[in-house]
Parts: sequence; C-alpha cells; structure tokens
Amino acid sequence: MARNKYDIDEDLEEKFDAGQLRRLAHYVKPYKGKMAFTVFIMVISSALSMLQPLFLKDVIETIEGCLYKEMYTEGEAIRRIIIDSMLMVVDVLAVVLILKAKIKLTTKMGQDIIMDLRTDLFVHLQELPFSYYDDKPHGKIQVRVVNYVNNLSDLLSNGIVNTITDMFSLVFIILFMLYLSPSFTLVCLCGLPVLIAVVWIVKTRQHKAWQVQSNKQSNLNAYIAESINGIRVTQSFVRENENTEIFNRLNNDARTTWMTAVKYNFVLGPVVENITSITTAVIYLLGVNLIMDGSSVMTVGLLTAFIGYISRFWAPITTLASFYNSLITAVSYLERIFETIDEPVTVKDAPGAVDMPEIKGEVEFKNVNFSYDEGVRILNNVSFKTGVGESYAIVGPTGAGKSTIVNLLSRFYNIDSGQILIDGTDINTVTIKSLRKQMGVMMQDSFIFAGTIMDNIRYGNMEASDEEVIRAAKTVCAHDFIVGLEDGYNTQVNERGSRLSAGQRQLISFARAVLADPKILILDEATSSIDTETEILLQKGLNELLKGRTSFIIAHRLSTIKNSTCIMYVDNGNIVEMGSHESLMANPYGQYHKLYMSQYAFLK
Repeated sequence: MARNKYDIDEDLEEKFDAGQLRRLAHYVKPYKGKMAFTVFIMVISSALSMLQPLFLKDVIETIEGCLYKEMYTEGEAIRRIIIDSMLMVVDVLAVVLILKAKIKLTTKMGQDIIMDLRTDLFVHLQELPFSYYDDKPHGKIQVRVVNYVNNLSDLLSNGIVNTITDMFSLVFIILFMLYLSPSFTLVCLCGLPVLIAVVWIVKTRQHKAWQVQSNKQSNLNAYIAESINGIRVTQSFVRENENTEIFNRLNNDARTTWMTAVKYNFVLGPVVENITSITTAVIYLLGVNLIMDGSSVMTVGLLTAFIGYISRFWAPITTLASFYNSLITAVSYLERIFETIDEPVTVKDAPGAVDMPEIKGEVEFKNVNFSYDEGVRILNNVSFKTGVGESYAIVGPTGAGKSTIVNLLSRFYNIDSGQILIDGTDINTVTIKSLRKQMGVMMQDSFIFAGTIMDNIRYGNMEASDEEVIRAAKTVCAHDFIVGLEDGYNTQVNERGSRLSAGQRQLISFARAVLADPKILILDEATSSIDTETEILLQKGLNELLKGRTSFIIAHRLSTIKNSTCIMYVDNGNIVEMGSHESLMANPYGQYHKLYMSQYAFLK
C-alpha cells in the first residue's frame, strides 16, 4: 500500500529501453501503407527542394557569363533567367502542396495511433481488479491515460515521417554536395563526430531527467485529483492553506524537474547551430580564397549553391536532433504506459471457463480464506450455505470482513483457498461477465455518473424502456423525489451526483440495481444514507423485490435486517454466530444480542 500516496515516487528504469519503441511500432504497423505513401511524397518533395540551389547557381552563372565572359547575349541571359525563375516557382509550389498533404496525412495518422493506444490502455484498466486501484492514486492512473499519451502526439504525428524523410534528404543533399565539390563536402562532414559525441554524453542523463519529471508530474496530478475529490472536507476543516503549501511543493518539484529535463533537450540545438556556423564560415573562407586566386574549381555561383546545400544539410540534422529529444522523452512516458498495459489481470476467466448457467440462488462458501496483503488474513475458513431465495444479513464491527465476503462472491478479488459455489458451480470455472450479469450489487458508495437520472438508472439495464425505469424507481420509492425535480427523469446531474443528497443518490443506485433484475442481490450498507421514513417505505418495495431472490444485506442498522432468513455475525474474519434474529436474541451472551441491545439502548 506504500504506493498509494501522492508523494511516493514510482520505480524508475534508468536504462534507455529501445524495446518500448518496438512495442510502439506495433501500433504504427497498421498504418504502414499510409506512412509509406507519406514518406514517398516527402522524398519527392525533398528531391524537388534540392533543385533550388542549382537554379540559383545557373542564374548567377548566367549573369556572370553575360556581364564578364560574354558567353550569352543580353536576350539569351534574360530568357535563361526567366526559365530558371519559372522553374523555381513551380518547384516551390510543388513542395508547398506536398507539405500541405503531408501535414494532413501525418496529423490524422498520429491521432489514430494515439486513439488506438489510449483505447487499449482504457480497456485494460477496466479489466484490472480492485486491488490495482486500492494500491494506486487515481490521479496517477489518469495522467497515464491523458497526459502521457498526449505527449506522444508530436512524435507520432510528425516525428517518424519527418525522420525517415530527413534521412532520405541527407542522402540527396550529400550527393548534390559531392557533385558540386567533394573536398568541401568532407569539410562540412567534419562537424558530425562532434555532434555524435555530444548526443552520447547527454543521452543517459536526459532519459533519467525525463523519468524523474514524469514522476513529479504524476505526483502533482494525483494530489490535484485527491484535492478535488475531497474539497468538501478541505473546506469544512479549513485546510486550504495547508493544502496550498503541499500543492506548491509538488508544483515546484514538477517545475524544477521539467526545467532540468528541458535543459538537456536544448543542448543539441545550439550544438548544431554552432557546428553549422563554423562549417559555413570555413567554406566561405576557403571558397572566397579560391575565387580570388582565380581557381577554376570554384565560382561565385558554385559557392552560393554549396552554401545553400550546407544550410539544407544541417536543417535535417537539427530535425533529427529534435526527434531524438522527442524519442528520449517518449520512452520515459512509454515506460509508464506499457507498465500499466502490462499490469496483470489477476481476476480473470480461467482457461476453459464457460458461461454461468441461469442462477437459481443457492450460495455456498467452503473454507474460504482471503488476504488483501500477503500475511494479513482477512477471512479465516469461512463456510456457510444459503437456500434458494433466502436473505442473509451480515453484521459485525467495522473491518471484520463483511464487505469482503460479498466482494468475493462477485469475484472482485481472488480467494486464497477454498471454494465459492453458486448452485453447485464453482464461480472460478465460469466467465466473470456471465456471473456478474446475473448479480445486482449496490455498494455503500453510491456512484452517480454525469448525465440524466434516466440514464443513471438505465445503467443497470441498457435495454430497459422508460416505463421499466420508472417502475424500478417506484419500487424503491425514488419516483416521487425524481418527478419533483425541474426536469423529472431528464434532470441533468453532475458527476458523482453533487446536486443530489446522499439519500437520493442511494435511491437512484437502488433503482439501478432493481432494473438489472438480478438473481442474487447484494446490498452493502445500501440504506445507510436514507432517512427512517423513506426506509420504511423502501422496505415495502424491497420485500417484494427480495421474493424469490437470494440476497446478502450488510447493515449496521439492525432494524433493517430483523426479517432476514439468517443473520451472520462476523468478527476478525470469522463467522462467530449464525441464525435467525429470534434465535440469536435468545442467547443473552452472544455477540449479536450485545450489538442489538447496544443499538436499542442508544435509540432509547
């Protein structure tokens, strides 16, 4: 449980793991056709852009030939310049159109890949057991689905295609440069070893810096989510100043680590710029000297064209350096994303699992043992058996294991040992979906989704008609308060139902469970937030609902479970007493008798 706190950093893998990129390639693979086409048109664009310095060279040499060498007449020179200019305009327009198509293609492709990745992540999160969420702040989970995946956007939308294209561009540029001047090309390439050395030096530090930053960002996100969820408690206990201090500390950690990580990202840009400036200066120095010496191997036009190629040579290098920065950052995020996707689904269908037959309602626990954490036993050899349609109440002190029993029946957790049978069928041998579809569970925490009240009740059965929804609401005495709202069943409620009282939220959740028409009904403190008058009315509807269904009712209010077929008193993970209300009350030394009398005395 140590991880379940906003200021606990997650474990780091310090080494750069290229395997994360190979896994990312799995998501890119379905789009390889579109990517290949995009690369193809970008290679054409790159080749076309390589012609522009040659056009400029021809224009300069035409002017020289006309003015100084009398190679062309004025008319011929003008005609050649016009042709070169028109060809350059056509070339530039073609490059612009191709770039526009590329931006459209890569943006859509990148967002499609991100959607696939986020979908896999979300689907997997829905399959993970409760234990995963018990052990991790929800803010740290959310940041992976939203922020970390979004941070891959630029890499997937432009980075991959640009990198492949730039590699082709480099080849074209080097070929053109070699065509113009092999010796000057070698001078230009002398800066590459320096760049490679710098990349090698900063790589590890850069990766570690972004890992640390992702941790601090995750911590901040977790605290923000926790603070929003607990805002009522914060304001009730006037904790705003203390919470702001904590937020400022976490916010400062996120800012500091971000600045450190970005510092390494900014190393490569200036290095490339300096190398570009130095090599360009050297080329100018050598070229001008050759021209001044009257060398035939260098002309003003050739030098101008070569300088044009130098800028084009280092431009893709700069882009590749930027892509490398994105790659390092992406790997630190991918580690967290794939860590979540790799989280084992411990509660899952067994090999060869079959659909659960239609449930009649006989439930049996056979020597069931269970622990949330290794070595800390919650249930100890729990055994009991219900008849079809019987109602079992589970009572006992807080933390005794009452909710754990019904959670295991729904297979929200795996048992350590023993068996849980429904109608003689081991629930570990059937599919989870077919099991839970025939069960109705109403938790103590009544969760209300953003939307209409009608939609919230229909969550229990998406195929239900409006009339069936209203009938379910009437059964649990929710109809009257619903029709009293401004838009009745179409009233919009906020996330978690903040506009509704706690009792109203529970009634809606009750209606949701009723609409599911379950074979086994589990009520975990389902009436804890309902006033006594409403509870009396609700009990009438429940008595009808419980007929013919096996039900498990966890309640601290013992008045609500007096009519149960059997009452189990659970303490320290053991069933201490079992029997009807009358039989348990007949033992004045029993735990149930003491509990009931203590409540009775309190009410008096």
